[in-house]
Amino acid sequence: MSLYARRVTLPAITPIVLQKRVIKVYNEDGTSRALEVPSDITARDVCQLLILKNHYIDDNSWTLIEHLPHIGLERTIEDHELVITVQSNWGMEEENKLYFRKNYAKYEFFKNPVNFFPEHMVSFAAETNGELSQALILQNFLSSSTYPEIHGYLHAKEQGKKSWKKIYFLLRRSGLYYSTKGTSKEPRHLQFFSEFGNSDIYVALAGKKTHGAPANYGFCLKPNKAGGSRDLKLLYADEEQSRTCWVTAIRLLKYGMQLYQNYMHPCPGRSGCSSQNMSPMRSISENSLVAMDFSGHKSRVIENPTEALSVAVEEGLAWRKKGCLRLNTHGSPTASQSSSTNLAIHRAQPWFHHRISRDEAQRLIIQQGLVDGVFLVRDSQSNPKTFVLSLSHGQKIKHFQIIPLEDDGEMFHTLDDGHTRFTDLIQLVEFYQLNKGVLPCKLKHYCSRIAL
Repeated sequence: MSLYARRVTLPAITPIVLQKRVIKVYNEDGTSRALEVPSDITARDVCQLLILKNHYIDDNSWTLIEHLPHIGLERTIEDHELVITVQSNWGMEEENKLYFRKNYAKYEFFKNPVNFFPEHMVSFAAETNGELSQALILQNFLSSSTYPEIHGYLHAKEQGKKSWKKIYFLLRRSGLYYSTKGTSKEPRHLQFFSEFGNSDIYVALAGKKTHGAPANYGFCLKPNKAGGSRDLKLLYADEEQSRTCWVTAIRLLKYGMQLYQNYMHPCPGRSGCSSQNMSPMRSISENSLVAMDFSGHKSRVIENPTEALSVAVEEGLAWRKKGCLRLNTHGSPTASQSSSTNLAIHRAQPWFHHRISRDEAQRLIIQQGLVDGVFLVRDSQSNPKTFVLSLSHGQKIKHFQIIPLEDDGEMFHTLDDGHTRFTDLIQLVEFYQLNKGVLPCKLKHYCSRIAL
């Protein structure tokens, strides 16, 4: 008896090769960089690639921005989103761009949610006992079993008309609604306005100019599909805090725990972003800074807050009295220098923006996030001999004039009418990074234009 084995030919297994694509990423100064990337690259991967190529410090604030100039909109591309998928929704004739910039507010609401959700705009189905703790706010937004609600007045275009009308809106997990009768929340008075599951949330850049809107703080829900520009849902708030609340809430309800994972684990490991080959992240947390005393044989941490404040004052007085020791053009240190050199030494600093206007300064700070401590220094337009410190605090931008003073033939700079003086702007910025002084908060993040 013979045994025969049948020969079976198995089909060859073809390895999956991801198609390479070329994307172009722009910066605010008009420079750009072309990158060859795999088709499944995420926004975070692109940021990480640019961070490594340009030797930047990775502080989890670098962001990829989708910019739509033809309709005056832009948005933060979430870290987990596929960049090629985003570009696939662009029209052939649209001059859309990807921008690479800092956005310190990208995940700030996880650190300070109370600042992003004012009590008069937020309500929860669960009992809160009149208090909105940070943990409770995040829990209600991130848990699918809870039902947070954002409510307030927004300007919306009446259907089929060019005029705008102020209407009471409500944001829930199921979508965005508006009331047909004042502030009534009864189901019979609520009309569905838009869902956000298949739409992306954008910020309007020039509402009054582009859309004839009655306010400056606009946002928009646009379907994330090709041709979605025809179905825009534009809304305008009367103030920045209100717009920030609506936009942040929509992001949280749309992405939920995915957004929290992006914040907690910024590097999923897709593009070599691992502990072995990633450049070290510099901690910028204010909580990691402590007052130190180096006057004795051994250094010590100053635990007493009163003593720490006293040391800060003494340090300011010491800076006020001592001259600034800089290097001259031959590389050797000099104890005294001409005032013109001291006045010009700040121009190479990334936080100095020379002759930009007040409006341009505000635009740059808003772009990089209305987080407490975001700042820049610029020339004053009203007084050519002075400078201005523009600083974000409480989701508002404040401007402080830096006055030059002359004493015994030496030039100084001051923010507090001469009580604390600095020989140049670098000393001034370094001092207020460590001490609040007369400012509402310390200088934490400088607003800069980078080159790719």
